[in-house]
Amino acid sequence: MTISTSRQRATVIHGYHATPADHWFGWLAAQLEAEGVAVTVPALPNPTDPDRHQWAAAVAAELGVVDEHSIVVAHSLGCLAVLRYLRSLTGAWRLGTLVLVSGFTDRLPALPQLDSFVGEGCAVAGLRDHVERLVVLRSDADPIVPAAHTDRLADLLGTGVIVVPGAGHFLASDGVVALPEALAAVAA
Repeated sequence: MTISTSRQRATVIHGYHATPADHWFGWLAAQLEAEGVAVTVPALPNPTDPDRHQWAAAVAAELGVVDEHSIVVAHSLGCLAVLRYLRSLTGAWRLGTLVLVSGFTDRLPALPQLDSFVGEGCAVAGLRDHVERLVVLRSDADPIVPAAHTDRLADLLGTGVIVVPGAGHFLASDGVVALPEALAAVAA
């Protein structure tokens, strides 16, 4: 793997009911750190009862000013929080890499308790123009985020989808404690 590490920094944003220690987040952080990339995996507030305004503030504080050396990897509800932050940026900005895992902007039939967080989603038109490398990953067997939701997000962003067979919702309980596809997306 070859990752240009000059000034590169990566942020891994977790989703609903998760912490930085869960699933594949620590594995990805360790892999990137081994390549010399500075990595943070912040704990978003109240992950079991997320508030969209609290998450927006936390994501804004973590990501700060993004640039071509910034890498953002987000999972599930974290994708929506990141997309909303990017949508709020003004002026000329660039993001080096954005990897969205089980991303969506539509309400989830399996989790109606998140309807108020999701609201009307997020307008993503034009975001692609600000991102050098954009990768959307989904499973072929996600019981939480329908494949059509992630496919729609990818279409709106003007990119394709990489399907990871049998990965469920990319949770440790699905057997996903490493995510080489996310690492490959960052290193591509």
